[in-house]
Amino acid sequence: MQKTLLLNAGFEPLRVVSWQRAFSLIFQGKVEILEEYGAKIHTVSEEFKVPAVIRMRRWVNLKKHAPVIRFSRANVYARDDYRCQYCYVCFSEKDLTLDHVHPVVHGGKKTWDNIVTACIRCNQKKGHRSVEEVGFIIFKQPRRPHWLPGILRSLRAKEEQEAWAPYLSSNHSVTYSEK
Repeated sequence: MQKTLLLNAGFEPLRVVSWQRAFSLIFQGKVEILEEYGAKIHTVSEEFKVPAVIRMRRWVNLKKHAPVIRFSRANVYARDDYRCQYCYVCFSEKDLTLDHVHPVVHGGKKTWDNIVTACIRCNQKKGHRSVEEVGFIIFKQPRRPHWLPGILRSLRAKEEQEAWAPYLSSNHSVTYSEK
């Protein structure tokens, strides 16, 4: 069954919840329904469309609920949109590597601010040299993300992608939760 996108009162995405949790919030009067799927849930006496996007009626402080995005290969790929940050060509996971902008041999660390995605060709060309030594330009400076940009890619149903797309942008935080 589909998932539901939960928005803050100001329309910022908060998290993805199960349709059961969405109905719980609706019946408690905590949210309003903005978008619905075609699928329906039937009770003994009524039927309800499954909510696709719901919005909190009251503001939720994002500082308390800010997600910590774990450093991982998959999350770096998502942050960099599966593009080599040196030639800016899009690649599949199997054709990408992680590259230290400031090389390990020169004291570079494995952190969000020092790792970018690179295609195999660019990574081999750069080797253990700095970006400046090779003459590369980094298209997007590496930073710790505050949200995962690849959430639309992870949605299985086209219906979810279409319903959620207007509410998701690179300026917002989204976490995936089963709460």
